[in-house]
Formats: sequence, structure tokens, C-alpha cells
Amino acid sequence: MHRRITAPGALAAASLLLAIPASAAPHSPGAPGIGDPYYPAHGNGGYDVSHYDLRLKYQPATDELEGTATLVARATQDLTSFNLDFLLDVREVRVNGAKASLRTSGEQELEITPKTPLTKGAPVTVVVRYRGVPSSKRAFGFTSWHRTPDGGVAANEPEAAAWWFPSNDHPLDKATYDVSVLVPDGTQAISNGTLQSTSSKLGWTRWNWRSDKPQATYLATLAVGKFDLTTGTTDSGIPVLNAYSKDLGANAGAARASIERTGEIADWLAGYFGPYPYSALGGYVPNTNTGYALETQTRPFYSPRQFANGSNVSVVVHELAHQWYGDEVSLKGWKDIWINEGFARYAQWLWSEHEGEGTTQDLADYVYASHPADDPFWTVKPGDPGPENQFDLAVYDRGALAVQALRNKIGDESFFAILEGWPAKYAHGNASVADFRRYAEEVSGKPLAALFDTWLFQPSKPGAPAARAAAVAKGAKGAKGVSQPRSWKRIAATNGVHGH
Repeated sequence: MHRRITAPGALAAASLLLAIPASAAPHSPGAPGIGDPYYPAHGNGGYDVSHYDLRLKYQPATDELEGTATLVARATQDLTSFNLDFLLDVREVRVNGAKASLRTSGEQELEITPKTPLTKGAPVTVVVRYRGVPSSKRAFGFTSWHRTPDGGVAANEPEAAAWWFPSNDHPLDKATYDVSVLVPDGTQAISNGTLQSTSSKLGWTRWNWRSDKPQATYLATLAVGKFDLTTGTTDSGIPVLNAYSKDLGANAGAARASIERTGEIADWLAGYFGPYPYSALGGYVPNTNTGYALETQTRPFYSPRQFANGSNVSVVVHELAHQWYGDEVSLKGWKDIWINEGFARYAQWLWSEHEGEGTTQDLADYVYASHPADDPFWTVKPGDPGPENQFDLAVYDRGALAVQALRNKIGDESFFAILEGWPAKYAHGNASVADFRRYAEEVSGKPLAALFDTWLFQPSKPGAPAARAAAVAKGAKGAKGVSQPRSWKRIAATNGVHGH
């Protein structure tokens, strides 16, 4: 037996410490990451942002961006300092009106020390004045700012914000936005949400945009260039604004033929997912050389290459499905990417069925049959793929196959109730794969742990018994005799969306 001997002085000191109220505990720095194991440096600890007000001036000829960002936030702990994720050159930072000291560290960390420490629960206003050339900045070996012949574009996943505004750059901290951009006359500035107003003076035009529902930082976008704008209204009353670069060349017609169906597709998706969650809708196609598309909230980004082989309505279905699955309900951690991509891909399968080009079951059978057991496709776990496989094709196709397996297990009544109920349950918040499984069990009344484990978390092809149990029976017999659905090539043509 070991006996601990405590001196009387130590007892007195311990008693004194116990008597100190928690509010008097020492303040400390906020963490330089929000705690996501996939991306430890992304986001920050110690505060929560509720609103971003961005007043920007951009010169397309030089790619110079000048801005004042005002962040309305609240401290979630007692803070001596906190971090923002940002790459441009900062001229001044003020916290609650007083000038703060700052220094940079890591790939994109801006460390801010306010004049007065911040108390947990207290409102915080941070003003950052900055300028720089976004295309000259790289972090983690890449850039998320796309220089174009007539301007520039911020659009990427899992990060793009640090190239144009300081932020808490992780989906866990969603906020509303006002984005006001001054550009030379004849140039347009496109962003998320509703265009509030434009005004011109002395050769410059200001574009004012508002996003009045919470939005993840990677879903905020900015595109400056020479665009043709089209406007309209969906049958359900949502205003639509689309923008097309004036320099799309041979891809222009196919892009318009696809994206001008945005309102029709959003109303159709609402029949499965519930009412469209925002007050604005649209899409934009800048003249970039990237290959991917991105579900930037209310106004998805599309690469011209998505339309190089003709119209591509399926990619519009995919990005609009994300407005519910990924945007309205955002992931808790990047490992939960299946909820975004598996369901956006499944929406493409539903569209295939709607168009009479192959049912969701046909597509599930084909995916299962097309990949033999030794295909590396099956080693990727959609439920936790790892950062290196976050946008792997398996997250999309095997992810959608898992959705069909769930549907077959619980039946259409429960399945479609879940499809519509999920966005309502976690509206404008965050949720995980584990949350989804619990919700599916609650709605269906069935235990689903084994099914989720088999189709989302095992690094191997589900065997014939599991395939039969999930009613993917034809696929369990192998590729022979499983015909390719007519929609398959159109769906596969959207695979470029993975190349973030």
C-alpha cells in the first residue's frame, strides 16, 4: 500500500484554489484548429462567428484584392488570443474597437491578441483590414483562387475562404454573410444569396450580396469577371440568377442549356428533400480551366469543362441536391463526407429514373457488378474515407449504392420519409454519419448498425449474402447479364466534380 502524504501548506493552497470561482480561472489562447482529425489546422477554437460583413475592392487587371472584414462573434471560452485562417497581408486588426496585436504562423494562421482579454459568452466584433494578390498565395501546396482572363474566382473544397476573407474556416462554424464588392464598370461580381443592389460612381460599380441563412465558409464564393446574367423565378417562387462568362467559347450553349434548368430541377428535388431551404437560387460558369463543380450555397460553381461534351443536366442535379445535403445540413467533420456526396449522387440516380433512363436499382446493380472484389474501389470506406480519399469515386458511387441498400432494407415509405425529414431535423446545422444512422433507425424502427458497417465502413466488397439481403441480387452474380443503364455515361461524365 502506498500512502500519499500532503503537507498542511499544500492543503491550504488546494482549499484556496477550490474557493476561486471558475470565472476567475486564467484566460488562455484559442486553439489553432477546430479539432478535425482530417485537417488539424482548419478552423479555430475559442469563438463562434454568427455573421461576416465583407467590403471588398478588386482590380481584375492586377488581381489585387483590398478588403475590410467585420466578424460578429461570441467567445466560447476565456481568451487571451485567438486565430483566424487567412493568407493575404493584414494592415490592421481591431477587436471590440481597440487595436489588437497580430502575428502569422503555420500555413494560414493569423494570431490575434486583443488589448483586453475576452470573457466566455461575451460578444466580440473583429475588424480586419487587408490587401493582397490572391493568386500569389499557396497553402498546403495548392491555391484555391482561380485566376481568369478577366478576373478571379474563389471556389474549392474543403477550403477556399482564406484566399479572400479571414474566417473560422470549418463547416462547424456557419454564419450569415453580407458581401459588397467594388469592381471596374463593365465587370460583374458574383457571390452567394440575393443581389441586394448595384451602384456605379467614377468608373466603379458596387455589387451588394446577402446570404441570410447560415453558410459554411467553403461554400462562400466570389467570382469577378465579365458575365452575362439571366434571371427568372421558379414555379415555387424562388428568384433565380445565373451567370455565364462571356468567354466560354464552344461550351457556352451547352452550359446554358444545362444551368437554365436550375429552377425546374430545384422544384423537382423539393419533392424528395422538402422545400428549397433558401431565398435565392442559380449557378455560374466562369472561364476557368478547373475540372470540378462545387455546391457553393444558393449559386453553384461549374467549370466550363463540365459542358465540353454537350449539355450536362446531371451535374446540375448533383450540385443542387447539395443545397439540402451538404449545405443546409453540413457535416460535423470531414470524415462525414458520405452524407454530402452519397446523397447528391443518389439524386442523379433518381433523376435517371425520372428521365426513364435507368432506375436507382438498375444503377445500384450496375455499380456492384462493375467492380470485382479485388478492385481498389472497395478499399475506400465512404463512411470514413480518410483525407486522401475524401473525393474518391467510391465515396460517390459506393456511397450511392449504400443509400440504395438502405432503401431496400427499410422500404420506400420509411426511406422517403428519411430523405425529406433529415434536412428538416438538422436545418442550417451540422450532423454526422452516426447521427444519420440513429435518425434512420428512429424513423424506420429497424436496427441498422450492421447494414451501415457493411456498406460504408468495411474496406472490402460486400459478399453475395449481403448483396442479396440488400436486394442487389443481380449484381451478386457478377457483371455478366447486368446491362449498363442508359443514363450511366451521363452520370459518369460528372465524375470531374471529384477533382478538388
